[in-house]
Amino acid sequence: MTVFVDAAEGTPTAEGFDAVFVPQSASYTADLDAHDLAFDAKGGMIFANTLFSCLAATSPTHSFRPLWQPPFVTRLAAEDRCHLNGLAMRDGVPAYVTCVGPTDVADGWRDHRAGGGVVVDVATNEIVCRGLSMPHSPRLRGDTLWVLNSGTGELGTVDRAKGIFQPLTFCPGYLRGLAFIGQYALVGLSEPRENRTFAGLPLQDRLVAANVEPRCGVYVIDTRTGDIVHWLRIEGVVTELYDVLALPGIARPSMIGFRSQEIRRTVSIEAA
Repeated sequence: MTVFVDAAEGTPTAEGFDAVFVPQSASYTADLDAHDLAFDAKGGMIFANTLFSCLAATSPTHSFRPLWQPPFVTRLAAEDRCHLNGLAMRDGVPAYVTCVGPTDVADGWRDHRAGGGVVVDVATNEIVCRGLSMPHSPRLRGDTLWVLNSGTGELGTVDRAKGIFQPLTFCPGYLRGLAFIGQYALVGLSEPRENRTFAGLPLQDRLVAANVEPRCGVYVIDTRTGDIVHWLRIEGVVTELYDVLALPGIARPSMIGFRSQEIRRTVSIEAA
């Protein structure tokens, strides 16, 4: 896991870039099948440790430091028991997670892909929503909990009082990655892997009924109406997206990789 920082710090470069992201620090975790990442209130990294069915933090001495596990998972084991993948933060603290199935056996979540997905409240250990299909990317916007019901291709919200998912918009793809800019939601779409269909998922039937092929790209959705107001379709070698991130106020960012000679010449000084 590598953390990039903006070395330009708001000052445009001679090339016209208004942000230059350079690698600043890294943590080596081994293969944990990590999914959603977030920074806590102190700047530490928290991530969905999917292989071990828990939320975890990076550690200077170990692969990870466990923080929390769902109430239905009895022990930490490298077995991907529930496919815990999504993390919603509130004020720098983990608030909700998504799991594909509330199971406590190795790889048990695969038996619940079509409708066994849940959203779990981290603070109370309560399941606040059931009946989802491959849920991903829970996000809090104000007090509203949004989630991608990936197995149905729907963006929607969770009614925590009733424990149900309320769909807003259908998108023709496997949804992962959700961010907001004002009233608009940015949603990532992916095609099936290795030219396979979404077998066993409601999404496959929905695509057939709509007579449309699955797409890879980013859709812009008006959260007030559910209308798709814009989209970016990606074709070629890229067929999957996992997450979407908004960079407000940045029009032309750039990124320096590890092998670039520029990284040797990019120097920043922390204020005393």
